[in-house]
Parts: sequence; C-alpha cells; structure tokens
Amino acid sequence: MKKILCLFITLNMIFFSFTISKTNAEEQDTNETGTSLHLILNKHGIETEENNLNSIDLRFQQKEVIKKDETIIKADKEVSATISKDEKKLLAQLVHAEAEGEPYVGKVAVAEVVLNRVDHDQFPDTIKQVIYQENAFEPVSNNAINEPADKEAYKAVQDALTENDENDELLYFYNPETATSDWIQTREVVKTIGNHAFAI
Repeated sequence: MKKILCLFITLNMIFFSFTISKTNAEEQDTNETGTSLHLILNKHGIETEENNLNSIDLRFQQKEVIKKDETIIKADKEVSATISKDEKKLLAQLVHAEAEGEPYVGKVAVAEVVLNRVDHDQFPDTIKQVIYQENAFEPVSNNAINEPADKEAYKAVQDALTENDENDELLYFYNPETATSDWIQTREVVKTIGNHAFAI
C-alpha cells in the first residue's frame, strides 16, 4: 500500500513538473514572438509595446490603414498633375498672355478655366485642343500665345493642377471693359478678380 501511494505521489509530481515546464515554455515562446515582432515593427516605424501581441496587432492594422489612405491621397495628386511638359508650357503661355499684370489668384483662375473645360463635356478633351478651339482665347488669334511665360505663370499652372477645388465650376472669363461679345456677358458671373469676370 505504501509503495502504491509513493508511486502515485511520484507520478503526480512528474506530471505537475511537466505541466509547469510546458506552460513556461509556451509563455517564453509567446514572449519571444512578441519581442521579435516588436523589434521588426519598430524597425519599420510602427510603435508597439514590447511583449504585447494585441498592441502589435492593433497598431499594425492602424499603420496599414494610414498607408492605404496616404496611397490614395498620393494617387489623387498624381492624377491631377498628369499633363505633359508641353501642355504645361502652353497653358503657362496662355496664362501669361491673358493675365499678365493681374493678381496671382487671377492667373491661377485662368489656368483653372482651361482645366475645367478639359473635364467638361461641352469642350474638347485636351489642354491643347481647348486652347486652340476656334475663337476661344484672344492670345491665339493675335499670336500672343507664342510669347514665353514667366515663372509666376508656371507657378499658377502648377497651383491650378494641385488645388483645383475653389474654382472648379468656372468655364469662362473676360474683361467687362474690353469684351466685344454680347453672348459672353450673358453668362452668370461667379467672381471678379482684378480686371477679369469669371463665369459659368
């Protein structure tokens, strides 16, 4: 009877020791995994609490969402700026010819009128076609379009490409003092900048 009792106690001790060892090993493995993930993610700019897998998982997901949002924003900006070097040059020359001496915001608005026309179904589909559309812009008919643009005209074009929200409805502009077309003066004027009336 004593032998059986001793054997039973010994077996219980072995089982208990094995269970503790296994638990410690699992905890150590989990901690090592957490530490490894912690080091890897921190190396790539993702802050985590060491040995906290829940924290790592949550922050990793948040980082992924932020990266996706940044990609979308970046893609939107790239789409808005997809015009050729020649088109930028031509648009800057039009801005220079049409708005030389006008306030800077007026120059940006002139560029935006052209960009808005490209997107509008009643006008041609490219910057060059919009600018050279018959009777669309006076600098084309008097050859002022061929004059080189200054730096401010180029900057206005760039701003129009990247910040085209404020004037996204404008389709026309004219100088009320010098305009000879009765039709243009029937358009609804949205704003006046310098000597130009901008209309829809």
